[in-house]
Amino acid sequence: MDIILTENVKGLGAIGEVVKVKAGYGRNYLVPQGVAVEASARNLNELEHHKRQLTRKAEKLSQEAADVKARIEAIECSFVHKSSEDGKLFGSVTSMEIAEGMAAKGVEIDRRKILLEQPIKTLGKHEVEIKLNAGVNATIKVTVLSTESTEKKAAEIKAEPQIAAEETVAEEK
Repeated sequence: MDIILTENVKGLGAIGEVVKVKAGYGRNYLVPQGVAVEASARNLNELEHHKRQLTRKAEKLSQEAADVKARIEAIECSFVHKSSEDGKLFGSVTSMEIAEGMAAKGVEIDRRKILLEQPIKTLGKHEVEIKLNAGVNATIKVTVLSTESTEKKAAEIKAEPQIAAEETVAEEK
């Protein structure tokens, strides 16, 4: 007897497979349990139609995942945290913080899809994997800066216009 499995059956097959079993096993156990249906012409046509639909859906999901991957890999998230002199953070950058940083840049990702084994606890540039639909993974660049270094840069930026203004005053004299 040929049957179409509607669920995975250990030792027999996976969903959608057409398998040959003894008539008693199929009629008395598999079909009443809802694990399989008889492999009639109607059921086989329905199975083929269902497979075509799943194929189209998988193609659509993979195309959407590729689009999201391109958007993710185009952005870079920067975070500013307090750190010690040797570059270790007081605290850490977590997947939740990365998800919020990405949302601020216009890409919404569930924090559970960010594959961060350990929170980031050091300064510098890091690459973090993000698991998307259809088996597609994207990589985002995460930069962690120290508050001291950003304060120095801000002070340098503020000092530059003053120097330029002092030079123009000196030139006028």
